[in-house]
Amino acid sequence: MARRAILLDRDGTICPEIGLVLAPQQIDLWPTAVQAVVLAVRAGFLTVLVTNQAAVALGQFSEARLDEIHERLRAVLAGGGARLDGVYACPHHPRGLAQRYAVECACRKPRPGLLGRAREEMGIDLSASWLVGDRLDDVAAGARAGSRTVLVRTGRGASEETRLAEPDAPRPDRVAADVLAAVAWIAATYGSQPGAR
Repeated sequence: MARRAILLDRDGTICPEIGLVLAPQQIDLWPTAVQAVVLAVRAGFLTVLVTNQAAVALGQFSEARLDEIHERLRAVLAGGGARLDGVYACPHHPRGLAQRYAVECACRKPRPGLLGRAREEMGIDLSASWLVGDRLDDVAAGARAGSRTVLVRTGRGASEETRLAEPDAPRPDRVAADVLAAVAWIAATYGSQPGAR
């Protein structure tokens, strides 16, 4: 049976935008991120990270190091009683230095490939799911995958919001102050009984 998810961008959305995160100990969370993930789970949603990580293609670190960084992120969330059900990262960039990653892929947002992988591997109904991110590329990826979207004003979100006046800008279904405000609204409007999936 298909399940609903809240798909979360990483940098700028659940983590502060600090530039490249090169090591696990650099992982930090916005103060409201743990509460947001806990609330999403209680409202009956899977929680899935979907993130562009071009630093792999640019030779800054390996996919193995990226996995270590995301294990640290999971551990920090778990320390607050939260969990991620899935993590999907795009390591590609067309101008990458590492040849195997220097490709025009289907998974780098604004393309929807990461969401499609999550759908196939986790049985997610993307039409009943939400993508929450701080960039219009996140909004575009969610819309292309058939999900609803929230643009948060943290990270680059406030400056991205000014682009909504552009005629061709992707339109989020909602704009929220931060990830907790986004998830609280989704949970209140579309949530189910605790534990329901």
